[in-house]
Amino acid sequence: MTHIYTPRQQRTLLIASLLLIGGFILYGLWGYLTAFLGAGILYVIFRPLLRHLVIKRGWNRKFTTVLLMIISLLVIILPFASLSLLLIGRIQYYSRNYNQILDLVHKAEELTGYKVTDPKTVSNLINQGTAFATRQFPSLLGTTLDFTIVLGLMYFALYFMFADESAFVKGVRRYLPFKPDTLNELGESLQNNVNANVLGQALVSAVQAAVTGLALWIFGVPDAAFWGVVTFFFSFVPVLGSPFVWVPAGLIKLSEGDTTQGVGILIVGAVVIVNIDNVLRVMLAKKMGDIHPFITLTGIILGLPLFGILGLVIGPLLLSYFIVLMNVFERENKQLQEETVGQEEKLLINANRQEDALPEVRV
Repeated sequence: MTHIYTPRQQRTLLIASLLLIGGFILYGLWGYLTAFLGAGILYVIFRPLLRHLVIKRGWNRKFTTVLLMIISLLVIILPFASLSLLLIGRIQYYSRNYNQILDLVHKAEELTGYKVTDPKTVSNLINQGTAFATRQFPSLLGTTLDFTIVLGLMYFALYFMFADESAFVKGVRRYLPFKPDTLNELGESLQNNVNANVLGQALVSAVQAAVTGLALWIFGVPDAAFWGVVTFFFSFVPVLGSPFVWVPAGLIKLSEGDTTQGVGILIVGAVVIVNIDNVLRVMLAKKMGDIHPFITLTGIILGLPLFGILGLVIGPLLLSYFIVLMNVFERENKQLQEETVGQEEKLLINANRQEDALPEVRV
């Protein structure tokens, strides 16, 4: 049987078919993409412990897989989901009772002597902020069925990543169009990003949240625990995050005439909380993945609108991968140029030798 397509056309159509079908699959699973991204992040976090227990300690792989899945659920997923639900619940409460926020705005205006904005604009800003915040936690704010499906898909994928790790790694290396050295660089970048933006950032944010909540409670700020939770999420933004909580709190106390409490909050924030971010982040960067704060900040701005709360990790990872691939392109392009120059020099040397080898013609 004779085909009407040439081999090159067949290859082109095959690639086009793969891209088309893959696009349909990605489109159909887009609502549950966070499940697979979450599985990948958990895989990177727990992989060193899995390999230690299975390879060095000789534990059963399937038993260890189930154990690590339970640990991840109890230590990461449930606490994070609880904090998220608390945060979103309080944000929705303030959006329905924004008169309290208007009172705070009026007090700030009295303190500074400047009119910030009119009540209607403040109301619109509150509604927009609430809508933006709720979009960052889509799986937690949807129906129970959606959350169950996302959680089930995530752990289903994670189980096979752990239980059949060798096949998973070989498959990734086989189908990604990169050289082994490039794959190693990408893997190292992924590990550094997860360490820095999940483990390191979570630790820094937790410490800042605890100190901020404690300071606000000591100085008599209402709902200090809630503002501590807000600080936890804001602190994922390097340097700029926590001041969004303690600076307004201090100014509000000053506007209420509580000078001692207001000044105390501002001093604790500027001296203690900010330095926790600076010192602890630098200490952890050397041990858990040295990611530049500019990459983290820009990546968060990039990732949040695309991936919701997981954009805190995925955004910086995309930027890091872009930088790695640019470095790889530069290195390979330079290597190709050197090889081209070397071949030209060899051809020139051979040509000169051939000329030298020709007999001299005497006239």
